[in-house]
Amino acid sequence: MTFVEKVCVLGAGSTKYGKLADSIADITTQASVSAIESAGISPKDIKASYISNVFGVADKQVHIGPVLMSRLGIPDKPSLTIESACGSGSVSFREAYANVAAGFYDCLLVTGVEKVTHTGTEWTTTYFAYCSDFFYEGQAGASFPGLFASMARAYMTEFNTTEEDFARVAVKNHDNGVLNPKAHMQKKITIEDVMNSAVVASPLKLYDCCPFSDGASSVILCSEKFAKEHGGDYIEVIGSGRGGSPAALQGREHMTTIPSTKLAAADAYKMAGITAKDVDFAEVHDCFTIAEVVDTEDLGFFEKGQGVQAVREGRTSLNSDISINPSGGLKSKGHPIGATGVGQVVEVYDQLTGRAGARTVKDAKIGLTHNFGATGASCAVHVFQSV
Repeated sequence: MTFVEKVCVLGAGSTKYGKLADSIADITTQASVSAIESAGISPKDIKASYISNVFGVADKQVHIGPVLMSRLGIPDKPSLTIESACGSGSVSFREAYANVAAGFYDCLLVTGVEKVTHTGTEWTTTYFAYCSDFFYEGQAGASFPGLFASMARAYMTEFNTTEEDFARVAVKNHDNGVLNPKAHMQKKITIEDVMNSAVVASPLKLYDCCPFSDGASSVILCSEKFAKEHGGDYIEVIGSGRGGSPAALQGREHMTTIPSTKLAAADAYKMAGITAKDVDFAEVHDCFTIAEVVDTEDLGFFEKGQGVQAVREGRTSLNSDISINPSGGLKSKGHPIGATGVGQVVEVYDQLTGRAGARTVKDAKIGLTHNFGATGASCAVHVFQSV
């Protein structure tokens, strides 16, 4: 695969994740302005925007791209809103990446946003269920906690794993989230806290599940030439891959792997010219604790069945063998689904440009983002390098 341009991330910004009072249009604007200021550019430098959003209708605002561009004072610049369930942010980033790499644009804005907490748990859960294969899953009463609980039970059976093993993932990510001022859940927890929390879908308990969150995250993507001309800190995108899986969990050959992750990772590693062993840290899609374990195996960081052992040994903790979810992940940082994939890129940018503060991964050169939709029906993986 040959591209015209090298692609860089020149700036990044984000709102706090959590239950936010401002409207979806307001938080979209706030994150975008933050990224523009971080990049040291003017809105007029932006040639187009890609917006990832799933449930704009919940806050009475779909077709949000032109609203954002108008607020930025560039209403003549085109925009595109992309929906790919929980993986929307990484898909928007991928499309923007491809357009810069192909030479169509030299500077793009990518913003992800979601505003749903005001609808209440019942409606929010219902909205999320629409992202499944609704005929076979959501309509039949299979919520995402139930589907991932099925994966967890299968993993426990196949690899002799305990519920406490999954609890260790939650504890680690909350430890990281405490260090992230924009995280939704800035609260240290213990294995006992996880084990004593309410059962949501056995074996998963409340602290095995990520929270519903509002929030917006934004990055500036540009050509290497543009980045050098504007003189700010930037990182290079060196790998990009996408993959798919059967939409319904029942259609997969194995319950303990996500095919789309393996496909996307293989393409991203090949493009980057690296292997999983070269990655210093990764932001992975840990919507449930079982998901992080499966992700780390499918991404090639550990052999199948060894992801749990790595957590037991502290090998995925901050500044260990490979730092997994230094931001706190979806589990602690939060999961505003349209923003999540873009927010992962914000974390990588902050890490590789020295902006991560107390959660800094020391001497990191290569970071990875992994973001999927639903139970992994769609997935995108991106690899970044400091310059």
